[in-house]
Amino acid sequence: MLRQMEHCLFISDCHLCDSRPQITQAFNAFLENTAAHAQALYILGDLFEYWAGDDSIAAGQYQTVIQALKNLSASGVKVFFLKGNRDFLVGDGFENATGVTILPDPTLVTLYGKRVLLSHGDALCTDDVAYQQFRNEVRSPAWQAQFLSQPLSKRIAYIEELRTKSEHAKSIKSMQIMDVNAAVIAAILRNYAYPPLFIHGHTHRPQKHLHELDGNKCERWVLGDWYEQGSYLSLSAAGCVAHQLHD
Repeated sequence: MLRQMEHCLFISDCHLCDSRPQITQAFNAFLENTAAHAQALYILGDLFEYWAGDDSIAAGQYQTVIQALKNLSASGVKVFFLKGNRDFLVGDGFENATGVTILPDPTLVTLYGKRVLLSHGDALCTDDVAYQQFRNEVRSPAWQAQFLSQPLSKRIAYIEELRTKSEHAKSIKSMQIMDVNAAVIAAILRNYAYPPLFIHGHTHRPQKHLHELDGNKCERWVLGDWYEQGSYLSLSAAGCVAHQLHD
């Protein structure tokens, strides 16, 4: 039924890396066997565990993933990408190598007659003040220019160290702090004129939320991560359906 109806797919938080080759294999198979039948695939950030710069492509990182994305986009499936907190340094080199189109975060699109708001989701977690300060710093053009001017090996070593510190920091933070802020959700829905659908990732808490705001209704779908089991969301004229890869 899914293949017979026009549809788009959404994924987030795959966190692809060399230490989890089975997830990379599952992702490449997903592109070939599932995404190939969609009109479009939207990747809402954190496709990679980290991205140290587009020159990592020439260095041979993620070769099978780059090729799989290139094959998918060359087949006629439109592939879109929003930067996550792990791969915000993805740039023009990635676009050119894969045929993927990078979108700003957030982005509002119209699909099957519905307005759909898309985001990675980390900007929604404003209760985590320390993270938001870090996010503002590393998203600045000055920081990125200075960082990318360093050798790739040095950048990777810095990111690896940062990942270790981040895991420790998350272990002592409350779950509530790392979730979205309700007031921020309300503000973004108002700012985008109450879109009936809002899809994001980041929190690793897949669920459908129903919001009623100023007399308007919105479905907010949170995408799951791929650490253990890949998942995706399909959207057609009939609505949204959540899937596991084994479906």
